[in-house]
Amino acid sequence: MARAKKVVEAQKTVGKASIHDYDLIIKPIITEKTMDLMQNRNKVTVKVPKTANRAEIKLAFEKVFGVEVVDVNIINVKAKRTRRGGRYEGKISGFKKAIVQIKEGEALDLFKE
Repeated sequence: MARAKKVVEAQKTVGKASIHDYDLIIKPIITEKTMDLMQNRNKVTVKVPKTANRAEIKLAFEKVFGVEVVDVNIINVKAKRTRRGGRYEGKISGFKKAIVQIKEGEALDLFKE
């Protein structure tokens, strides 16, 4: 009985997206590899905050975009040192990215006009 109550409460929370859900999806990562993943494997790659976890990202995608998420993979991209012109040192900051697989048959349009 208690388990059924939890399932009903979880279904009620999936409805509307909150401000926190929009904060979890910072921006899409657009490269040749991510575009190939999007077209052939129905996966979307986005930049997320360092504090985000798989469950939060999955719920945020389901609430914001209204799609069913199958799987979420998370990767921490390390910061790198760089040189510009051989003389000036700089740093490329690290970030966390998530590769979200959407259910087959559903689509997500990141490039709305």
